[in-house]
Amino acid sequence: MLKGKVIVLGVTGGIAAYKAASLCSKLVQKGADVYVIMTSSAKQFITELTLQSLTKNPVYSDTFDERDPSVVSHIHLADLADLVLVAPATANAIAKMAHGLADDMLTTTLLATTAPVMISPAMNVHMYTHPAVVENMQTLVSRGVSMIEPGEGLLACGYVGKGRMEEPESIVQVVEDFFQQRERSNHAPASAAAKPGLLAGKKVVVTAGGTVERIDPVRYITNDSSGKMGFALAKAAHAMGADVRLITARTDVSPPEGISVESVESAQDMYEAVMRQFPDSDIVIKAAAVADYRPAQSAGSKLKKKGDTMTLDLVKTTDILESLGQQKTTQFLIGFAAETDHVEAYATDKLRRKKCDLIVANDVTTAGAGFRSDSNEVRVFDSQGLVLDLPLMSKEEVARQLLSLAAERLVKEED
Repeated sequence: MLKGKVIVLGVTGGIAAYKAASLCSKLVQKGADVYVIMTSSAKQFITELTLQSLTKNPVYSDTFDERDPSVVSHIHLADLADLVLVAPATANAIAKMAHGLADDMLTTTLLATTAPVMISPAMNVHMYTHPAVVENMQTLVSRGVSMIEPGEGLLACGYVGKGRMEEPESIVQVVEDFFQQRERSNHAPASAAAKPGLLAGKKVVVTAGGTVERIDPVRYITNDSSGKMGFALAKAAHAMGADVRLITARTDVSPPEGISVESVESAQDMYEAVMRQFPDSDIVIKAAAVADYRPAQSAGSKLKKKGDTMTLDLVKTTDILESLGQQKTTQFLIGFAAETDHVEAYATDKLRRKKCDLIVANDVTTAGAGFRSDSNEVRVFDSQGLVLDLPLMSKEEVARQLLSLAAERLVKEED
């Protein structure tokens, strides 16, 4: 997938800069034409000569070092790139990108390029989770920048945690997957290639938000779901021409305009609403976080404090996704699996048990990809395994890619 692709690799000043040599080598071995831009700090960790020798191309670091008078170097590289990859991306580099600074060769090129941008963060664990860094990463994701999540382990500073730049082999795989998905999109059937009208004539049911299970009139059991992912899916389906029915529980934001919305509260309310819409639906996307249990009894008046402890009896709610899986005929069923560990194992087990066509899995502990975030990082599975691996990106972009995949599957089934 990388043969003939021009990749501009930005290397910034962290200890992980040494991995740039291996990354360059592996990209070149895959057939990519790699041009490296180094920051001045990066040159404290690795030499230009090393990367030049591996790429067989000049290495750039000075905005004013114009070697070819026929072009302006940072504009030339910006135009030449099929992808700009910043690895490692330090907290400082991420901040510059988020705020649109252009004070060196790399940042000027990043502002000038119209190519896709992908970054691989690398920093101390506390820096990675600092609110300023998280906000900067979310800002970039909202602009379409893809994130390659760092790994966990022993960091150069001595801490153990998340912040290790992903290994070069994994980064190359992410880059290959990116171009493969783009290639597949370019060669999709005409009915599945054009975004407007992609789902014309289809009825799409989307659930969103977190259900509320009442203990008494002032207390309830719920979860951290904001509804943002479900709303992004409803909005994307509507933009693709679908007749969208959005069923929403408690959310942090207002639902998108121009879409049929039914508001519900409890898991039982949502079950009944979904079942009413299910028979003539084409796609059902269960993005809501539905309570697994509810109080056995909901008090009619506020419960008063008594003693040092209180026991709350809970009973299982109706499993909406499982019910849909058992009853579906021609409907295309998509479930969500929000996990904190063993993500793939739990997600694929859920897909099998609940007879989903696709399951969308994400680790809600990942920075920028959990509840209430504007971004997400997901893996999509079908009965054969992983079919889509999306790095950290806006929930709107996740929605577009997921619905494009679903539409492609529907076209094949109908053919």
